[in-house]
Amino acid sequence: MSPIGIVPYAISLIVALLVGAVIAFPLGVVYRKHSAEATLGSAEEEAKRLISDAIKASESKKKEAIVEAKDEIYKLKQDNEKEMKERRSEVTRLERRIQQKEETVDKKLDNLERKEETLQLKLKEADEKLSEADQIKSHQFEMLEKISGFTTEQAKNYLLSNLEGELIHEKALKINQYEAQLKDEAEQKAREIIAAAVGRCAADYVAEITVSVVPLPSDEMKGRIIGREGRNIRTLETLTGVDLIIDDTPEAITLSSHDAVKREIARVSLERLIQDGRIHPARIEETVEKARREIENKIKQDGERAVMECGVHSMHPELIRLLGRMRYRSSYGQNVLQHSIEVAQLAGMMAAELGADVSQARRAGLIHDIGKSMTHEIEGSHVQIGVDLARKYKESPEIIHAIEAHHNDVEPKTIVACLVQAADAISAARPGARRENLENYIKRLEKLEEIANSFEGVEKCFAIQAGREIRIMLRPEMVSDDQMVILAREIVKKIESELDYPGQIKVHCVRENRAIEYAK
Repeated sequence: MSPIGIVPYAISLIVALLVGAVIAFPLGVVYRKHSAEATLGSAEEEAKRLISDAIKASESKKKEAIVEAKDEIYKLKQDNEKEMKERRSEVTRLERRIQQKEETVDKKLDNLERKEETLQLKLKEADEKLSEADQIKSHQFEMLEKISGFTTEQAKNYLLSNLEGELIHEKALKINQYEAQLKDEAEQKAREIIAAAVGRCAADYVAEITVSVVPLPSDEMKGRIIGREGRNIRTLETLTGVDLIIDDTPEAITLSSHDAVKREIARVSLERLIQDGRIHPARIEETVEKARREIENKIKQDGERAVMECGVHSMHPELIRLLGRMRYRSSYGQNVLQHSIEVAQLAGMMAAELGADVSQARRAGLIHDIGKSMTHEIEGSHVQIGVDLARKYKESPEIIHAIEAHHNDVEPKTIVACLVQAADAISAARPGARRENLENYIKRLEKLEEIANSFEGVEKCFAIQAGREIRIMLRPEMVSDDQMVILAREIVKKIESELDYPGQIKVHCVRENRAIEYAK
């Protein structure tokens, strides 16, 4: 077919399709409408059916709920009635109990009223009897006043005065009894404490002397020490202040001086010169100066050792140095530093037994003789010098008082002062602690007995305890008890004025009467 013939055919086909579409559209619309109406009708019927079913179900549920509610209400009503019944029963029981209690209270009140009435009657009777007793008492007092001739006030004063006298007498007896008991107990306790302290303190004693002996390798060394025209020995004596005694003693030179520090410096210097061999004035001066510095350092070390040994702390360095100097001081042959250490230890041990301040007792005991470290250039007793030094270096008032009281220069007022005084006496009185020339010792004992025998009424006397006590037997027909006290005091005064002695001397006077008969 040619292209021209195809075109009309296509157009007619398109027109036919358009016409068909136009006719088919209204028909489709009508069909869909009828279909929708049919569906809507069935939906409405289904909805009506569902609504009808829902109404029936709700009616059924409603009826069931009503039934359940009625059951619940009935159950609650029953429970409520049961509870009300129980409460009524409880209230009834309580009412019965209250009624019973009210009846009991009423009965008690009745009893109390009856007792009160009875008590009132008894009180009335008691008042009547008391009034009657007062009348009888007054009548008796009047009779007693007539019989005795005293008024009531006078009789009272008389009885009180008699009673006061009896009480004073009994009080005096009790006081004397307690004083005697306390004295015995205190003395026994003191002996125990001192014995314990002495037993625990062990110290070695080496008697101090005023000379030192320096050994020589040979007698030829004596000439070298003397030097040409004696210049070496003069230089040594001038620099040290010590006397050199060169005698016939073989291979030895004696150094003599009361100052132990100077004597020690001279000894050390001489030993070093002998060991060195170069002995001339310049060398002597150099050696002496070096020995002096060494001894000063040793003095400081001795002081520090003493402080550590006694457990004393925070002491002024100058006091420590003075303690070290006491290593070169002696008292009756007893080394003063060793004595001070022992006093500190004894005082500390006794303070511990008594519950006192141990550190303070040791401190006071250690420096109680610090005044002895000074030379004769300082005036005053060693006690006063020690007090001044302690004040200067800020020691406590208790320590200063203990130093001042250790020789009874003042009355001891503290426990520490008493302990230091006792420890000082124990250390000095210990056998071997101090030495004394035998001849002087015998003379002192004889003089002590001579003083006692010089008094009238003395029968015998005996010096005992190394001259620290004298026991005097008196003639009872010549000396009474009262005169004995005066005689003892006069003997003490004479001993103090005529005799030099260390420590103190106890004067013990004995007067005794005896009557002896024999039955046959």
